[in-house]
Amino acid sequence: MALFRQLDEQVEQLLSLFNKEDNWLILINADPDALGSALALKRIMTRRVNAAAIAQINEIKRPDNLSMIRYCRIPTQKLIPNLAAQYDKFALVDSQPHHNPEFKQFDFSVVIDHHPIVQDNLVQADYVDIRPKYGAVCTMMTEYLYNMKIRPPKLLATALMYGIRCDTKTFEREFIDADMAAFKYLSKFADSKLMNRISRSEFHLDWMRYFSRAFYNLRRIGHGLFAHCGNVDNPDILVIVADFFTRVHNVAWVVVSGTADDKLVCIFRGDGLRRDMGTMAQKIMNGLGSAGGHKQAARAEVALAELDGVDPEIFMLKRLGHGRKSSIHRI
Repeated sequence: MALFRQLDEQVEQLLSLFNKEDNWLILINADPDALGSALALKRIMTRRVNAAAIAQINEIKRPDNLSMIRYCRIPTQKLIPNLAAQYDKFALVDSQPHHNPEFKQFDFSVVIDHHPIVQDNLVQADYVDIRPKYGAVCTMMTEYLYNMKIRPPKLLATALMYGIRCDTKTFEREFIDADMAAFKYLSKFADSKLMNRISRSEFHLDWMRYFSRAFYNLRRIGHGLFAHCGNVDNPDILVIVADFFTRVHNVAWVVVSGTADDKLVCIFRGDGLRRDMGTMAQKIMNGLGSAGGHKQAARAEVALAELDGVDPEIFMLKRLGHGRKSSIHRI
């Protein structure tokens, strides 16, 4: 039995888009799965196009992401207009154009993702491969490499393996057999010591003050927890705080919010048994800003100007508590 599914038609269609005269820019909203996937797609493009580069729309400050970029030698750059102007073809991995306003300005030729398909925002591109059942796009890219008979070098295998590990939360979140198969396959080529070094670089010392704020503002709302961290230097800290609170016993969901760059950013985490976090995020925001994600993890962002002067913490408390103060209890 084959280790991975056969992708003969998909590979042929994808490779037909690559020409020696083209300059490709691979866009991401940088996290480990996006970084590993982009590095794999760049490898596939090697010697098939004139140039291929990676650019992220977000500012990267999480220590593990920075370590991954450094140790795996991922050549990503911050997206700016002058950079984009140097390229004539665009690809998007681990995201879809409607996920962020910065993506909407581009006419993507390739979109590879594993987030849910939204019928009101169907992706239009020359090549689209979206598989919501997959735990990580790094798994999908491993399948492409395998089908193309490309053996992943050590640093690429490490990046892909770490991406799978992070997006499945070491297989605590939803995953399928292909995720396990890819993780096992990559382990033959990856550097496990290097991956452990990356995973241990999780916290900045000055982020501890945000944990302090979260504990102070922590509230129980029904079966869940909510904490507002106020203004943060980087929204990535909200992800780390939210993931920390998922370890609390008998908590079905966690929402951690904060403000950054004139936006309210909310991170949703669930136990995967009851509420769907992607649906919850969309209902809570009710059309404001952008919201969506998976059953166990989601994110929402809305401009502060859209809150009509309402304090961001009060806004979230009203939405999560459905306007009932009696359902909200300070810890």
